[in-house]
Amino acid sequence: MSEPRLKAKIWAQALLRAAAAQGMMATLLRKGDEDAGTVLIKQNLQGTGFRVLTPIRDGDGGKAWLPGTGPLPVEDPVAEAYILRQIERDRDLWILEIEDREGRLPMGEKIL
Repeated sequence: MSEPRLKAKIWAQALLRAAAAQGMMATLLRKGDEDAGTVLIKQNLQGTGFRVLTPIRDGDGGKAWLPGTGPLPVEDPVAEAYILRQIERDRDLWILEIEDREGRLPMGEKIL
């Protein structure tokens, strides 16, 4: 049996607050469905490009993120195009932008 899932609104708010507590700039770019939505993170690597991260589970069942735009940073228009394609598939998406030159995540989860 899988663990209970946090509502998307609560998860998005927690990510924004954790980012702020660590001195990261974080912005809510798009609100999705408060209960069933999924949260995507657009990482602004401040001068070295962008990544769009999608939530997944690692081999042990823990929370992790997968770079949907590939292993290397991309230009902003490429990241935005990826996000738009995801929104076309799922109108319930939440989109957060987190700025961090080192590519850290506020909750310390791993990027696969």
